[in-house]
Amino acid sequence: MSSPQEIAQRFVAARRAATALPDYPGTIPDNLTTSYDIQDVARSLWPTPVRGWKIGMVPPAFREKLGAMRLAGPVFDGNVWDYSEGQVIDLPIIPGGFAAVEGEFVVKLGADMPADGPSDEAEARGLIGSIHAGIELAGSPLATINKLGPTVVVSDFGNNAGLIVGPELTGWRDAAPESLTVETQIEGAVVGTGSFASIPGTPVQAVAFLLAHCRTRGIALPAGTLITTGAVTGIHDIALGQSSTVTFAPGGAIKVRTVQAQPR
Repeated sequence: MSSPQEIAQRFVAARRAATALPDYPGTIPDNLTTSYDIQDVARSLWPTPVRGWKIGMVPPAFREKLGAMRLAGPVFDGNVWDYSEGQVIDLPIIPGGFAAVEGEFVVKLGADMPADGPSDEAEARGLIGSIHAGIELAGSPLATINKLGPTVVVSDFGNNAGLIVGPELTGWRDAAPESLTVETQIEGAVVGTGSFASIPGTPVQAVAFLLAHCRTRGIALPAGTLITTGAVTGIHDIALGQSSTVTFAPGGAIKVRTVQAQPR
């Protein structure tokens, strides 16, 4: 048995030391309320402010029990990289932990989220300032994080380790969702494809979920907040030293490679 404070401290210490955890550092939560309590404590312990939020899907087998279809986790300043054409961005991963690349449509809020609101798709659409091509680095010191289920994922920052923000994707408001496509390659092999339509309800519905979630927990979302809206082509495990290219059409390609994370 461990308290939320103790579990959060162990996750934060492992991330900052860039060392893997052999097992979950306490009793695995059986509900999302406890998981988000752990996440809140860990967020308060992290040395840099929140720059954005990641959104993921709760696997169908867990949705009825947990009463949720999506989950959320913070993205911290210092774990966000702006991509320029021709770059190859180094993504730090913890040896023995978990690491995956996920092609993402990244929302940047154009206005502060009001304290009160309907938290629906109409409000979400109105708050979206821009949408960008991007990559989420899913990562944790716990190699089995996804296998242990969404309560574990939520308790460790939603299994987020970073975010790459690429070029703005114009025309998304009027384009057919199926026409905005994404392809992910690892070491030159295609591992997944998808489109704007691959996100249930499109990324707009994902933003609406985050508005409701943050209002419930008293979290402010200021203008400029970055939101990763879901793994478009899937969650693709990546090993130390491997390279990945995620191509958006339209939008171009984002190239990354993994390097060993250093203590901080």
